[in-house]
Amino acid sequence: KYKFMDLFEKYVKKEMKKRKMLILCGDYNIAHTKDDIKNWRSNQKNSGFLPEERAWMTKLIDQIGLVDAFRVKCKQNDIYTWWSNRGNAYNNNVGWRIDYQMVTSNLLDKINKVYVYKGKKFSDHAPLVIDYDI
Repeated sequence: KYKFMDLFEKYVKKEMKKRKMLILCGDYNIAHTKDDIKNWRSNQKNSGFLPEERAWMTKLIDQIGLVDAFRVKCKQNDIYTWWSNRGNAYNNNVGWRIDYQMVTSNLLDKINKVYVYKGKKFSDHAPLVIDYDI
């Protein structure tokens, strides 16, 4: 995982130098902040919420310049994209937001609407949907 994170970071830096508009979507498998996970206290030693993983996400935002497109429009802290299959987690909304659309800052004014689609359950993840005016 950490090797991929290093390679991903290098790729993003290279592409950002080209002044491209980037939307980097996917399951990052990291809940960035305590607002992105229901039980943050008890998960601090679990993969997906380790301090070094969260620090990497912060680095992507604060130093490299990516933007968490979802957080641009939604500050609510109980919206998740993944739930364990144990303990009735989905029905109790005990989840993690580990799916992201990270964008370059030249797309900030293009983010219109953000939401997690829960109209139909496809898997243990729910789609993170973002409408862009591009």
